[in-house]
Amino acid sequence: MAEPPDSEGGRRVIHAVEEKLRPKALETLQAERLRATVPRPTSGSPSTERLLMRPAWIPWTSAAFPSSGTYRSRTSPTCAGTIPSACSPWSARSCGGSTPRPARGGVRPSPRTRRVTSPSGRRCLVLAGARPGDLLHHAYGYGLFTGGLGLHQGAERLGLTVVPASGGATARQARLILDFGADGIACSPSCLLSVADALDAAGTRREDLRLRYGVLGAEPWTEAMRAQIERRLGMDAVDIYGLSEAIGPGVACECREERNGLHVMEDHFLVEVVDPGSGRPLPDGETGELVVTSLTKEAFPVLRYRTGDLASLDRSPCSCGRTFVRMSRVKGRTDDMLIIRGVYVFPSEIEAVLLGHEGLARHDLIRVHRVRHFDVPKVQVECCRRSPGWTNRAARALSEDLRWAIRDEIGLHARVILLRPGSLPRSEGKAVRVEDLRRE
Repeated sequence: MAEPPDSEGGRRVIHAVEEKLRPKALETLQAERLRATVPRPTSGSPSTERLLMRPAWIPWTSAAFPSSGTYRSRTSPTCAGTIPSACSPWSARSCGGSTPRPARGGVRPSPRTRRVTSPSGRRCLVLAGARPGDLLHHAYGYGLFTGGLGLHQGAERLGLTVVPASGGATARQARLILDFGADGIACSPSCLLSVADALDAAGTRREDLRLRYGVLGAEPWTEAMRAQIERRLGMDAVDIYGLSEAIGPGVACECREERNGLHVMEDHFLVEVVDPGSGRPLPDGETGELVVTSLTKEAFPVLRYRTGDLASLDRSPCSCGRTFVRMSRVKGRTDDMLIIRGVYVFPSEIEAVLLGHEGLARHDLIRVHRVRHFDVPKVQVECCRRSPGWTNRAARALSEDLRWAIRDEIGLHARVILLRPGSLPRSEGKAVRVEDLRRE
């Protein structure tokens, strides 16, 4: 039988003691769990011992934790292709591809680790507004992708009925949401917007939907995207963060009360932000590379894992009552950043400009070519379905407005090409926003 969440003051809170720990008590718990975690990688796993000999030092940033520099940071390419050889029993999982070769790890290697993954997923669903008895349309990929089974187990533990739709087949997804009357949906933001397109094409009204909340992650997205999703589907959209190398989904999630930063499950993860170039620790509020250490994962713990995700930390009080630190929405990736004619560009910056203009759909692609030693960026974006007043002159004017808006906001000179609806390929997982053709 599913374990119901605790109820405090009208709010539903899981593991209220852990989620409301004072800073000193939380630091003590983290230090205790870290000391229990640190010896594990060197206790019989030759492959993990070799990983710890890699370069790239990052000193510990808290006085409560070891400062001798015994353990070194790891990046995704280091973990790619690594399978824990001393973990039994364990089941293989693969990340969605933040590096050329997917990282692999024993994400559910022991009963104790399974007792971590399910509650973490369950916490995130409660943060989003889920209640026992809800029906969740689950459109994250199953198979080796951790988002599928990881969140599914947490949903069942909360007492939800799960429709395991997985990814793809957008028209079928829309039909299932209507037929079963889903209360919540879990998927990537780009997938949900494709589903919204399918619902619009079928003539569905907001009043026909029962959706109250969406648990959206697996890719960077913006406040403009959130506003568009909530307006079109009439629900609350919250951001969830996870990575296969750490545990899968459930590392952090926004609360429905504020939706202003994702609460990190600090009783299971220690998070830091460092300068992507030097590895120097950055103070709260500054954007840098997120570094994660797992505190309760047994078979394949990660120590000072450099995620490649760019974010900042916020320790100010939250109205939901939780005391866990909040990380900002992922603003981009260290390997997604483009340098075009000396300008540092993140796809999310261009996306924010595009979504600020009426008449554009949430489907865009940035292509960068090199012509005679010069970088030539092109931004392709789809228009919404044409209104009776749409003309070629209006399209040219909008394209020119967007070109100047991108220049003013980012300092980038880029050609903007408007496309008909449906011209760009639809994502069935993580959206592809950039094609850098300069390497070809």
